[in-house]
Amino acid sequence: MKVRYNESLAERDRLFFSVVIANYNYGRFVRQAIDSALAQDWPNREVIVVDDGSTDDSAEVIRSYGEKITAIFKKNGGQREANNVGFERSAGDVVIFLDADDVLVPGALRSIASVWRPGLSKVQVLMERVDAQGRPLHSAIPKLRNVIPNVPPKLSSEAIRNWAYRIAEYPTPPGSGNAYARTFLERIFPLGENYDSFTDSTCIAMAPYMGDVETIAAPLVLYRMHGANDSAMSANVSNFGREITRALKRHNAACEACEMMGLPPPPLSTLFSAPHLLQLRVASLRLTPDQHPLPGDSRIRALRDALSIPFRESFERPAFRILIAGWSVATLIAPKDIASKLIRRRFI
Repeated sequence: MKVRYNESLAERDRLFFSVVIANYNYGRFVRQAIDSALAQDWPNREVIVVDDGSTDDSAEVIRSYGEKITAIFKKNGGQREANNVGFERSAGDVVIFLDADDVLVPGALRSIASVWRPGLSKVQVLMERVDAQGRPLHSAIPKLRNVIPNVPPKLSSEAIRNWAYRIAEYPTPPGSGNAYARTFLERIFPLGENYDSFTDSTCIAMAPYMGDVETIAAPLVLYRMHGANDSAMSANVSNFGREITRALKRHNAACEACEMMGLPPPPLSTLFSAPHLLQLRVASLRLTPDQHPLPGDSRIRALRDALSIPFRESFERPAFRILIAGWSVATLIAPKDIASKLIRRRFI
């Protein structure tokens, strides 16, 4: 029977982890995800796999684990709904939403437990990029080498909260690289249709306002790159506008978090100060201008923002911001065929 962790005593050795794996047609990868969770050297953990109506061999793979895992099979409804179901069935003090194509490295839960403390909304770790066969690509996210000096390897919660509020971005991994406090998730789950369809988008946006964020500057998750990732931006020109729409939903979620905590909400103008979002704006404005979803945006405004990026407050190193500015300016003013090539080279 699970023993509830007592936050007031900070008894880290009693932390109970829930690893929730939402799967859809990743039968070729999900076994490695499940195995990586079951192999963790932390006794207090459960593995919950939610199959979201897969049509491949996922169900057969998942059922082969028997009682080693909690298996849930439902009709297709998307990742947000699958993780809502998984969280409802979970009992952990700490919850990791592990993507079915990602892998936890040995000792990941123990490392997270070693820094856990009361008041956290999440612990975030680095994710090492690997190819479809699991071979390392020698690249980790977030790229801390691009972060301003004197901040890594320990990013302060105060700095993260400030960046989130002022530029709508902070150094963070995507979904699998985050371990969330149940006390945080219970305040926002289940996630409704007004939130982004991807769970991490909402949780990452709200976490800095509703607790502290602790960073482990070590790769504890393998992030598989296989061409079908949601992050494969160059696969479809409409993906850039989609990502801007997601940024708008993250902003709305951040505003809701601030309202819950009695804080002033970040203004919409913060989205025009974000270095990463600027690059997505530029691509959207050049490739699909008629579908560009950010209110009040234009190539002229993006050009002005690009020129000011090197001088604005940011967690990115000045040299890296200059590179962003240079690419953005070149892409905004170049003929469309050249702009398209610049965008493909940037987002391959």
